[in-house]
Amino acid sequence: MKSQNILLLGLGGMGQYLARRLSHEGHQVTVIESGRATLNKADAELDVRFIQGDAMSFACWIEADAQNMDYVIAVTDDDAVNILSALIADRFGIREKIVRSRAIEVGGTEPVLPAEQLNIDLVIRPEELTAQEIVRLLNVPSGNVLVEVGDGELQVLAARVGPTSPFANMLVSDLSRRYDDFAFRIGCVTRDIDTIVPVGDFQILPGDAIYILAATNDMQRITELIGVTPESRREVMIVGGGMIGARVAELLESSYSVTLLEQNEHRAEELSHRLRQTRCLHGNGSDREMLVLAGLLHMDAVVATTGNNETNIMTSVLATHVIQTQASSRNLAVKTIAVTGREAYQVLASQMGTIAVNKKVLAADAVLRHIRRGQVLSVARLHGCEAEVVQLIADADSPITKKPLYAQDALRERITVGAVARSNGWEVAVGSTQISAGDRVVCVCREAQLGELQRLFLS
Repeated sequence: MKSQNILLLGLGGMGQYLARRLSHEGHQVTVIESGRATLNKADAELDVRFIQGDAMSFACWIEADAQNMDYVIAVTDDDAVNILSALIADRFGIREKIVRSRAIEVGGTEPVLPAEQLNIDLVIRPEELTAQEIVRLLNVPSGNVLVEVGDGELQVLAARVGPTSPFANMLVSDLSRRYDDFAFRIGCVTRDIDTIVPVGDFQILPGDAIYILAATNDMQRITELIGVTPESRREVMIVGGGMIGARVAELLESSYSVTLLEQNEHRAEELSHRLRQTRCLHGNGSDREMLVLAGLLHMDAVVATTGNNETNIMTSVLATHVIQTQASSRNLAVKTIAVTGREAYQVLASQMGTIAVNKKVLAADAVLRHIRRGQVLSVARLHGCEAEVVQLIADADSPITKKPLYAQDALRERITVGAVARSNGWEVAVGSTQISAGDRVVCVCREAQLGELQRLFLS
């Protein structure tokens, strides 16, 4: 992918994450940020150019050489500043404008401010993206199927390896020989809080979480093999009635029985009038007795969406513990989802049996998908680990086409090539697979290796 010149306005959580990802992928990033302390901290961590100043200062835009930028990405905490920046960028001739807007309605159905009239190419709404992702995770038929790729012909399934699992204590290379009647790849493994891209001599241990890529038609056989039972979710509890929690309830209430628990009495009353089909209660979702009184023991899923990272994770862990110890007569496979703003918590939450959804990462991923259009066809994040599933096209004469996979030293312990699109459909890749020019390929890699992966597929 061609390197782009990018002007980034705002260096909050999402801005820092975007700056790191964009620089990893080889883009030239210039950041305008007013806070000196924020800049000092970021300067030690990010390989980008910094300008201290106001995002609305024309002098800062001129200093940033705005007229030679390909993109402006406005993710300050002020919606009005972000929206106005798109108009300023247009005056400087910047061709692509990406804006984060949380409160002001821009785009969507019959907006007051249509994005096209504001010359905005992409509007990012982090809370809406987070709510939509939570609903998607609740709607998948199995609690462990996380993503579909390859036009729906491939799926990734996550499963915890128990002591009696047929995968326990097996080498990755031995798995393919033992189960040679259908093809699959172990894309990555999480052990403790580490994400590992396994090679053939990697041994899977009890307690590992494995991410399996396979054809959708083979997924039922894999779920039966590793003991994942399809689940039907009808009763959902949402803890926290902020923008995300209220939106999740709104999206779910017509097809699920939804209970929403909100600590602020006035907010709970407001939501009870707004969400006609949702049972809205006033109470503290981190209190065991309150959760039980609200109906926790009958729930199939618990979603924690308060504004506190630690509260969300601990509420999820508490809910799982209470159900497992007090609801012995029902299915104990409750799904818990926690909204978190800290990347480090995602793998930690997975180890505790909770899916962590990060609105900052979801929003940044939407921006990155927009910028990557072309060679990279899609990128999907795997919840519970620091890895992504990437679909891309091999250029003619690119390094990946020079040798079969077993001879590609750059892949070892860094990138898993999962499947290749052939004339008869997707084929799960093996060591002898040879990638050809124009092939569509699905890979798994850690986020830091995405730039390296793209270079393997470029001529």
